[in-house]
Amino acid sequence: MKNTTDLTKGDPKKLILGFFFPLLMTNTLQQLYSFADTAIVGKGLGDNSLAAVGNMSSLCFLIIGFSMGLSNGFSILIAQSFGEKDHAKLRRAVAHSITLAIGITVLLTLFSMSQLRNILVLMQTGGEIIDESLLYGHILFGGLFATVSYNMCSGVLRALGDSRTPLKAIIISSLMNIALNLLFIFVFRWGVGGAAASTIISQVFSGLFCFNKLRQLDILKLTREDFNPDGKMYAVLLENGMPMALMNSITAVGCMVVQYFVNGMGVAFTSAYSACSRYLNMFMQPAATAGAAMSSYTSQNYGAKRFDRIKDGLKVCLGISAVTYAVSAVLMIFFPKQLAGLILNGSEQIDHAAQFLPLCGIMIFAVDMLFVIRNAVQGMGFPFVPMLSGIAEMGLRIGAIIFLTESIGFRATAVAEILAWSGALMINAVAYFVIFARETGTRKSIVSRLKRISV
Repeated sequence: MKNTTDLTKGDPKKLILGFFFPLLMTNTLQQLYSFADTAIVGKGLGDNSLAAVGNMSSLCFLIIGFSMGLSNGFSILIAQSFGEKDHAKLRRAVAHSITLAIGITVLLTLFSMSQLRNILVLMQTGGEIIDESLLYGHILFGGLFATVSYNMCSGVLRALGDSRTPLKAIIISSLMNIALNLLFIFVFRWGVGGAAASTIISQVFSGLFCFNKLRQLDILKLTREDFNPDGKMYAVLLENGMPMALMNSITAVGCMVVQYFVNGMGVAFTSAYSACSRYLNMFMQPAATAGAAMSSYTSQNYGAKRFDRIKDGLKVCLGISAVTYAVSAVLMIFFPKQLAGLILNGSEQIDHAAQFLPLCGIMIFAVDMLFVIRNAVQGMGFPFVPMLSGIAEMGLRIGAIIFLTESIGFRATAVAEILAWSGALMINAVAYFVIFARETGTRKSIVSRLKRISV
């Protein structure tokens, strides 16, 4: 089976690292061109335009994160089917995933396009940036089908152990995105609309690249019979996908509440928070990538009933997270103003960002570990647990920002992140050890009850 990788056989460390590095390069390139977008908007259009784009981050995560959660949940069943060597089931899972993705994308597009202004008003979006936020959001959400298509195709490839094709796709997409950004903003003078358009166009090409690779796989030669409606298959896919989608959206709601309070502080704070969020996303990428590798690795081995290998894989991925923390913490703690100055122009905005970055830098290990352990739990077929942790994240973020903003100001945004990461980590870590206890013959009744809740 060319272009697929069986993760149930061979040295776990070698397999995971071989899968991890192409995926890391993929995600890093995504973050780099996202960072380039931010830098080009901030330096080329000014801090207010940067605030308008950054103001959309949590709302984009609400909508796009929901679709990504579905895609990731669907890929769990696909990877488990591949691990079981049940290719007929795998094809049906892919076909039904496509059908569900199309229907849900239509609904998400209609909702986001019709409710965008109302949501921005609820978020206390400043009058000086709301028009640019609307323009940016309408273009991104209007092109949601391109985003979902890429996420679906790349998710299926990763479920089959192929992390190299998404890397090639994102190299093309990144170069195209940056080139189009420069063209649309500095030559055509399209403002933030140009930044959004360049993102959608580049995602169309990356999605088509991944789709073309899927068409070449013999085990994915779909027939009309594979698309025949199967209620049980739809139910299983949604049982895996909906909790993960809701987890992302619930987390996004907490971020939107934080954004509401930040917007209330003024545009300078909105700009600073936007820059800080970009850095957090960039520094989280290696650990998030280790989590994605853990998901595919765990799903295949869970399908093959190789539970001993799951434990070995967890050690490898947590080791990657430890290295990630050592690098990101140093940069965020000791060089916050230098980092902020790469994106922001105003000294006030830079000072605000320098309050946020060191605090999160100290505790970013919590979210690094969370990515790995949460994906292990998901990969073993317990999507309800991460959803519960998403609810905890939302509650902790909202509680921190409500009760601490008056006393510590902008620093409350950093404390909200830290509390959310720590709470979610504890929930997923306990769940992992309880689930794994079943494989050693203890606490079977607890795990059985947990499994019944999850499904």
